[in-house]
Amino acid sequence: MADGQRTTYVLVDGENIDATLGASILGRRPRPEERPRWERLLQFASDQWSQPSVGLFFLAAGNELPMPFVQALLAIGYRPIPLSGGPGEKVVDIAIQRTLVELQRREADVFLVSNDGDFVDQASALLDGRRVAVVGFGEFRNSAFAELIDRGLEAYDLEYDVAAFNAPLPRVRIIPIDEFDPAQFL
Repeated sequence: MADGQRTTYVLVDGENIDATLGASILGRRPRPEERPRWERLLQFASDQWSQPSVGLFFLAAGNELPMPFVQALLAIGYRPIPLSGGPGEKVVDIAIQRTLVELQRREADVFLVSNDGDFVDQASALLDGRRVAVVGFGEFRNSAFAELIDRGLEAYDLEYDVAAFNAPLPRVRIIPIDEFDPAQFL
């Protein structure tokens, strides 16, 4: 990376995205082919803001490292961050919150990949002139992020904007009339 070039940090709340995809969209555990193509997200972040992106993928590992998944993340350019903690401790949320606070001290931009409102305060603090985006599923994004959009927060949909899936998900959303294609429903 060239000196002085800004970086976009892509912070992925893997648990939140997986839970939303499974419980709220599919109604079951996603099959491997139904999961996001995470490499597309890194490319989207780099393309969107014309600067390099660094992917940090946070996951609750407990006492067992999910090596096949970790190796897959490494192969596509992410830094896996497997975490463990005490019973009931939301280790992924804690780690992402700490990372967002640390990023306040750095010249960097942020893509926060989560629908979780637990990060609203930290995202708000980052809206100090830098670029910050929240990425997830629009209809499941915590409504508190909407207030930050007026302050410059960008919002992207993992399926519709990032195109991170190989096949359409069975989502129900409000469709802007300019995007309506009746063939999708016939």
